[in-house]
Amino acid sequence: MKMAIPEQGERRIVGINRIGLMTLIRKEIERFLKVYTQTLIAPAVTTLLFYTVFALAFGGLERKMEDGLSYLSFLAPGLVMMAMAQNAFSNTSSSIVISKIQGNIVDLLMPPLSSLEILIGYLFGSVFRGLVVGAATLLTLSLFVTLPYHSIAAILLFAVLGTWMMGALGIVAGIWSDRFDHIAAFTNFIVTPLTFLSGTFYRIGILPEPWQTLAHYNPFFHMIDGFRYGFIGHADGSILLGMTLLLVINTGITLLAYRMFETGYKIKG
Repeated sequence: MKMAIPEQGERRIVGINRIGLMTLIRKEIERFLKVYTQTLIAPAVTTLLFYTVFALAFGGLERKMEDGLSYLSFLAPGLVMMAMAQNAFSNTSSSIVISKIQGNIVDLLMPPLSSLEILIGYLFGSVFRGLVVGAATLLTLSLFVTLPYHSIAAILLFAVLGTWMMGALGIVAGIWSDRFDHIAAFTNFIVTPLTFLSGTFYRIGILPEPWQTLAHYNPFFHMIDGFRYGFIGHADGSILLGMTLLLVINTGITLLAYRMFETGYKIKG
């Protein structure tokens, strides 16, 4: 008597392929932990260099904000969030592009993993890397500046929302890219400009119109502003609006990434 083998769609009714999903998550985490000098130590050192330049070259040691807050206390959370965002983006985009170039993307497509499970695996790895980089960077900066902690919940919320957004964006960029030049273009012309124009180094209140209004439409601004609010208790924009906007954008980018996996865009064939 022949045993009926369930189709992939039927297998999905039973539940999530937990072993496959956990294997993919473990692979994504171990991939960046094995080169921790590049993925963890280097971002912390780069952030510290940024911090040092602003502290010494631009009078940051004595500079105060309008409300009397030390400029360096204002600057540190923005630099930490910037490092988290860039590394979350790099984790997914580089992983997918490397798999496509080396031709081992088939190892991801052949196992009984659904598009949703692949998406979750990549996103979890990127968020985890972003949070670990954030913790390492924050620990490094804490040796030079004492940061207040206004709301741990806000810090964690916007850290997850920010790394989730960049991880999903990295998936879209990685699938779209055929080589590392495409990823570099995506980073140089989209990610980096939006990051530097997000109020990381300054309060957007100093911008003239219409740039000040346009800055509120930059999701990177809300990501950094909400994260900074968790430390200093002050936000340049609306925390509720920022959280809502990030949730909407994250959902949209995640659905696009899911659609790319589901249709096999630039992956299958």
